[in-house]
Amino acid sequence: MMEPENLKITPLNSRHVRLGAKMVPFAGWNMPVQYREGIIAEHIHTRTHVSIFDIFHMGEFRVRGKNSAIALDRILARPVTDQKPGTCRYNFLLTEKGTVIDDLIVYRIDNDEFFIVVNAGTRETDAARFRELLPEDVSFADESDATAKIDIQGPESADVLVSLGLDRESLPSYYRWIKTRISGIPCLLSRTGYTGELGFEIYFPADKSETMWDILLEQKNVKPVGLGARDTLRLEMGYPLYGHELNLETTPVEAGFAQMLKLGENRDFMGSEILRNSQPAKRLVGIELDGRRAAREGTPVFISGKESGKVSSGTFSPSLGKAIALAYVNGESEIGAGTEVELVTDRFRINGKTASIPFYRNGTARK
Repeated sequence: MMEPENLKITPLNSRHVRLGAKMVPFAGWNMPVQYREGIIAEHIHTRTHVSIFDIFHMGEFRVRGKNSAIALDRILARPVTDQKPGTCRYNFLLTEKGTVIDDLIVYRIDNDEFFIVVNAGTRETDAARFRELLPEDVSFADESDATAKIDIQGPESADVLVSLGLDRESLPSYYRWIKTRISGIPCLLSRTGYTGELGFEIYFPADKSETMWDILLEQKNVKPVGLGARDTLRLEMGYPLYGHELNLETTPVEAGFAQMLKLGENRDFMGSEILRNSQPAKRLVGIELDGRRAAREGTPVFISGKESGKVSSGTFSPSLGKAIALAYVNGESEIGAGTEVELVTDRFRINGKTASIPFYRNGTARK
């Protein structure tokens, strides 16, 4: 763990401290894990009202050039050339072996310009990879330090934007974006998020961070939420977290994204040949546990008395009132939803059953 003095801070650090946030190291940043009311209260508030998240730590890249779409199409696992301006697309940056360097979101700004949002912990690695693989006639810029990002998530998030003067009918639909202004601040506003609820991600100049935060926090029913509830919210939806479900030892096929990649179309991209011609060594499953005790990353998973995999993420689910987990099991394991499992360590045993993902099915994200 890095010492606090070596951690980066977001422009909102003083705001978090003033609000009583518990600060923790995350991906090289000093970030709020929770505020005074605690993780469960923040989780429930996001599911029922609207919350704001400081996501400044994530990275933002700009790719431009006449051949930028073709170049990105060869680098990224999901198609880029057929992506329309005004849309966002979840995608993967892979190694030659088809394993995941990072999962990211690609925004098509226009025919020859793309905005790419990456994870904080892989920003430098991602940037080096793009610079290595993009042709000379395509420009690449890391705009992370100059770009702030605040997420508003929850069923009332559109109401917040309307209260700030935006027209409800003009708000972007799911996985679309628009350019707009919030209280005079120029923004890229996308209908995306990591909670399963109706929500928007706001990108704007970093020097406007405190102004934007204060404006949003003043709106009806808006509360700040930290990384703790962000994790429980994403786990209830079965969303992967880089470093847990996705990493350099895991392919997107193993993580359950084979259908999304459309490997049958014979499109060539980095790692495609291996993904197309090899069987996954493991696969991701959901597990609902008996009781409230959460299983941690690395906990062995037993099926029919045989160790068959390990937990990648686990938590107590405030929405379901029970513990849940994501786990990788052996690729040859023949299991479906409802298969009995046992999680075993030297200190405890927890029984449970495999479950379909998402665990939580009442989210408003596509509302």
